[in-house]
Order: sequence, then structure tokens, then C-alpha cells
Amino acid sequence: MDWSVIQSSLPQFAAAFWLTLWLSAVGIAGALVVGIAASLTQFFRLPGLHQLATGYIDVARNTPLLVQLFFIYYGLPGLGIKLSATASGLIGLVFLGGSYMAEAFTSGYNAIGRGQLESGAALGLTNGQLARYVVIPQGLAAAVPALAANVIFLIKETSIFTVIAIPELTNTALDLIGLYYRSSEYLFTLVVAYAIILIPLSWGLTTLERRVRYGTFGH
Repeated sequence: MDWSVIQSSLPQFAAAFWLTLWLSAVGIAGALVVGIAASLTQFFRLPGLHQLATGYIDVARNTPLLVQLFFIYYGLPGLGIKLSATASGLIGLVFLGGSYMAEAFTSGYNAIGRGQLESGAALGLTNGQLARYVVIPQGLAAAVPALAANVIFLIKETSIFTVIAIPELTNTALDLIGLYYRSSEYLFTLVVAYAIILIPLSWGLTTLERRVRYGTFGH
């Protein structure tokens, strides 16, 4: 292990580190928005949209991100839609992540007692009001463990972006290995970079999950 090789590669890995964080943050935020929309559509069984959301979730969850990225980046140009590698990666991450987030939210919503929903409907609340005041607040709390697992999963999935040449962490490591043939040093740096992102995040999400579970969030 030559530490000088690692030191000389730190600027490239630092740029890839921040790009990976940015891609993860934007992709996860988009996935949460899509997941909430799809799960509420399913939960309230909105005509037409319910079937559309179910179809989307089935397709997204049962096809690999690798295949989705190939279709978006290499397939869509044949239909006249050309996207940058970054845009393709983000769309793929949101497409896949939204389906997993939708399932997590739905599992949380299903933990809500039907009596609360019936009482709200009896008071004249619309589906939008039920979602805002009853379903989302309680369902979100129940869904935290699954949402946390999905966040970790999606961050790790950014490593697949290397197939469309986005210079995130994995792509940077593979490029450096191809140029200088120092696998041990660059793979070690790659592992450390992911550990810096994922270990503190995992601890933080575990703490959040425990606080939500035992009702101590905010104390």
C-alpha cells in the first residue's frame, strides 16, 4: 500500500465524493416526492391514477437500475429524447427510488386505524385533508425504518452510474485503476469514502428510528 498514491488521488476523490453526495441528495428528495404521490394515489384508490401508480411501482421494482439507465441514456435518443449523463442518472434514481419509497409509505399508511379515516370522512374531510392531517403524519412515523433502509440503498445504487460515465466515486476509482494500475490504493480510498458517507448516516437514521418508535423525537 503506497500512501503517496492515495494522497495524490485525493483531489479526484474529493470531487467525486461531493458529486456522489449531490446526486444522492437530489435523487432521494425526488424519490420521496414520487413515493408520497404514488402511495397516496394507491391508498385512496383514485380512479385511473391508482392503476397507473401500481403499474409504475411494479415496473420500477422489478427491473434493475442498470437496465433503466441503459434505456434512459442509450435508448431514449432513438426516440428523439437525448439527456445528459447526470440527468439520466437522476431520473433513473428517482424512478427506482420512488417505487421503493411508495411501498414504504404505503406500509406506514396501512398501520393507521381505519376508525380514524372513517371519523375524518364523517366530519367531511376531503381526501386531501385526510392525507395532510391524518395519513401522512402518522404514516410517515410508521414508515421511518423502511424509509431509512431505502435511503442507504439509493446512495449505494449511485455506484451503478459508472456505466454512463458519471464521475462519481466508483467511476473515479475505476478510471484511476485503469490509468495507473494501483488497485489496492484506489479501492481502499473508495471504501473509505463510502464509509464516511454511510456509517454516520446509518447511525443518524438508527437514532431517528428509535426516537420515533419510542415517541422521543424532538426531545
